[in-house]
Amino acid sequence: MNPTMNRRDVLARVAALMGGALSAPAVLGVLNGCSAKPKSGWKPVFFSDEQGALVTEVAEIMIPRTETPGAADVGVPAFIDTMLKDVYGAEDQQRYIAGLKAFEARSQSQHGRAFLALEPEQRIALVQSVHDSAIEAQRKSSQPRSERRRPFILMTKELTLLGFFTSEAGATQVLQYLPIPGVLHACIPISQAGSGKTWATDQSDGF
Repeated sequence: MNPTMNRRDVLARVAALMGGALSAPAVLGVLNGCSAKPKSGWKPVFFSDEQGALVTEVAEIMIPRTETPGAADVGVPAFIDTMLKDVYGAEDQQRYIAGLKAFEARSQSQHGRAFLALEPEQRIALVQSVHDSAIEAQRKSSQPRSERRRPFILMTKELTLLGFFTSEAGATQVLQYLPIPGVLHACIPISQAGSGKTWATDQSDGF
């Protein structure tokens, strides 16, 4: 991540995308300097090779390559792998892996094939379905927000967003980027702010 970027600002903006809050380990990792960086020939350390490939595909579905780099291009899978290994506690690690396995089992149950063997449209539809179900479950939860434990799909979303927007490409090519903050112009149209680019709006219902 470019050293001139304000990590607390990134955290606040990603929290808005996640519906208002981030998990404590995610915040700790970013504040301690974790960020995504492109890595050729990346080999997972926390994940098995198969798990790493699945997480890579889910992250890429969430932030695909378009005219700008996608999640895999900027090193998000390696970022997720490192964060889970070095920052998250054993309970969170176990919950993530259990959720990943349940996600794969759902693919087998619905389609009779592993997730990575599905057609691209089927992969996208499955990620969207699991994501939407998780969002709905969070909305209906009676637990205080601070006590809720995000499932695999929402942990992946949180880490994908943080990894992407702390990467150089995410910070400079996708979101509005001011290396030296200037005068504040509040409440102006997006078309007048940064050539139409924006940091984020609350889109917690989507990827």
